[in-house]
Amino acid sequence: MNQISIIIPVLNESVALSRQLTVLQWCRQNGHELIVVDGGSTDDSVLLCENLVDKIIHCAAGRAQQMNAGAVLAENDILLFLHIDTQLPDDADQLIIQGLGSAERSWGRFDVRLSGKQLAFRMIETMMNWRSRLTGIATGDQAIFVRRETFEAAGRYADVSLMEDIQLSKALKHLSRPLCLKQRVVSSSRRWERHGIVRTVWLMWRLRLAFFLGADSAELHRQYYS
Repeated sequence: MNQISIIIPVLNESVALSRQLTVLQWCRQNGHELIVVDGGSTDDSVLLCENLVDKIIHCAAGRAQQMNAGAVLAENDILLFLHIDTQLPDDADQLIIQGLGSAERSWGRFDVRLSGKQLAFRMIETMMNWRSRLTGIATGDQAIFVRRETFEAAGRYADVSLMEDIQLSKALKHLSRPLCLKQRVVSSSRRWERHGIVRTVWLMWRLRLAFFLGADSAELHRQYYS
């Protein structure tokens, strides 16, 4: 079976969720499964899922925990972990299925394009994609997809507050090289636009360095979301 379970973790994302679920109905029409994992939203996020998803799951807040909870109840053999503000290309399902079927790969990600119009975003996204190809490390913004057995063999997402995508990529690399699809997902640049491009880039690089040096993920999470 080569169907996909799309797992979306959310927490108080009613505006983005309404837009995302409407766009993703083509996935359900193609026989794929759409799962939303809510981390305790107090807005209308859960209500918006009615009739637009195959499963709505409730668990404690935390992106890693939420995605693991979705994976446990997913019914298909390919898992796609999708951020609420990342848009898939229209043929994403065929790209994933064909890619995993024709290559000696069991997981992968897309290249990313940031939604902002400024030239700086073109430079940032280019560096993100190059870095990912060189290191074999994917970020959640790139829509990580993986075969279920490989995900389980890698130990699922580590129970950390931040950088769970980095941790998973490192584990997956020991099992298979990533399939790096050149087709792009579009990820929101709202954080860069809200906090400033230079400031946000510096923060992300500083936190990434601290993570590789062994800093506590809870403290990094506090700094990122402060």
